Amino acid sequence: MLEKSALAEVSPRLRIALLGYRSAPFSGGQGVYLKYLSRALASLGHSVSVVSGPPYPHLDANITLHKLPSLDLYARGLSSVTWRQIWQDPLARREWWSKLTGGFVEPWTFGERARQWLLEHADSFDVIHDNQTLSDGILSLQDAGLPLVTTIHHPITRDRKLACEAETRWYNKLLVLRWYDFLTMQQRVAKKLDHIVTVSGVSRRDIVADFGVDPRRVAVMYNGVDVDLFTPRPDQARKPNQIMATASADTPTKGLHILLPAVADLIAAGRDINVVLIGKPRQGGDTEQLIRRLGLEPHIRWYHDLEQERIVDLYAESTLAVVPSLYEGFGLPAVEAMACGIPLVCSDGGALAEVVGDAARVVPAGNISALTAALADLLDNVAAREELGQRGRSRAQSEFSWQVCAQRLTAYYQSVISLGAHTADRLETGA
Repeated sequence: MLEKSALAEVSPRLRIALLGYRSAPFSGGQGVYLKYLSRALASLGHSVSVVSGPPYPHLDANITLHKLPSLDLYARGLSSVTWRQIWQDPLARREWWSKLTGGFVEPWTFGERARQWLLEHADSFDVIHDNQTLSDGILSLQDAGLPLVTTIHHPITRDRKLACEAETRWYNKLLVLRWYDFLTMQQRVAKKLDHIVTVSGVSRRDIVADFGVDPRRVAVMYNGVDVDLFTPRPDQARKPNQIMATASADTPTKGLHILLPAVADLIAAGRDINVVLIGKPRQGGDTEQLIRRLGLEPHIRWYHDLEQERIVDLYAESTLAVVPSLYEGFGLPAVEAMACGIPLVCSDGGALAEVVGDAARVVPAGNISALTAALADLLDNVAAREELGQRGRSRAQSEFSWQVCAQRLTAYYQSVISLGAHTADRLETGA
């Protein structure tokens, strides 16, 4: 790997704006992406600014944060808004009405605010990198001639499909479709973007298929992991039969409704299983109901809003990590588990098999019996667990790193900037 001083010689210092419509690390993988990508780009000597709506990201001191306000109704609730706010600000009015009717308009309203701010500050940046907003306002920056790169982690159409399939009541399906109405905009915008990066070959395939994007406009660049933070802790004794999973509790794509019956089957077979779940279940939601129905309350501990170091602690004390997702565009929890050297069982949903390679036990997505068998086999086989843990750590170090990700993106940014300069030259000369 090149040292920072060597990189400075071959790569000019860029002024980069990273965009995120909601970017707190606890609000999902997109917040983690912005936090670590901004850090890695800055470590290469670039000047990095993050432009974000609330909840705002947790950034290093050398990263500049530009806060774009919104009503943030999904955190604060409808009662937090005054009538004066609603009537004085058309964007606030859209946010209020969307939340009231079950929609999700934040990507669009953030794009409108970001367009205005970035056009006013266009001379401050060499390249703009949007993190899956896919809004009309962001597209207009490309139309204005600004160098624009967009990350699409995966097409959210897959989430919508699985969420609809999980609902048995027709009116709940309508609510799901209302929530995902922003996809109409994202599909339209994605087709017009010139420079898209995505996090896996599977995501690239799905973006082309679902969004109708020209495959020549989509480049694959894996996410990274902080291998210095997510690292084995050999002095920490593992608790027997403790399984750990990081999954949004009531999101069908994350597969807890597959993992929990598998755990119940292991307990029914006489195993004393304990499960650590990183997430926050909705009170009275499907996951809580399933846990009660299976009688798993004594076997499960929930954690949420944890610092990264505490997550590493939990990996270190657990016997196995599980990622049972039905679909992942990348699968950051799988990579973090591999980096920690904990043996991993995961599904083949989406890009997971591509990401883990031979460093995990892979089972068919949605197959409870296959997951049960894989867990039972590894719980009984110390040597197999040790081998998988070592393979996982090695793969995380060699294939996934924020430093490598930042280097690859730097080269991509430079190609985008160069293409924009050539286009401008042709326009000026009339060629």
